[in-house]
Amino acid sequence: MGINKVILVGNVGRDPEIKSLPSGTRLATFSLATTDRRSKDEHGNPRTEWHNLVAWGKLADVVEQYVTKGKQLYVEGQIRTRSWEPEPGQKKYFTEIHIQEMELLGGRPAGDHGGGSSRDPGPGNGFPDDVDDVPF
Repeated sequence: MGINKVILVGNVGRDPEIKSLPSGTRLATFSLATTDRRSKDEHGNPRTEWHNLVAWGKLADVVEQYVTKGKQLYVEGQIRTRSWEPEPGQKKYFTEIHIQEMELLGGRPAGDHGGGSSRDPGPGNGFPDDVDDVPF
């Protein structure tokens, strides 16, 4: 038995894109930057990694309502890698984090009286059956 769990704290790199699958399931995709100030890149700057995030269902609705570029987030999820062949014999890979839990960090905007976290309580692993039909 293996464990596939990722915990990230970082800043949203772009406003989320919201899409609906033919089944009606909604998803949100966006990027998150994590910076490790203890590790330096080739220019001596703190190392920043970019992560592709996906939120499904009710969590996608929360992302749509509250997540914008620059917001600081805490996320927990699983690493998923998809592959495809744009041309025969040329396999491409795309790695993303499928969010299971998310918390907004950095304080609340004025007038926001709601909670700062959300968890997708969906059945099974929380991902729809038609995940391979994602239109991107």
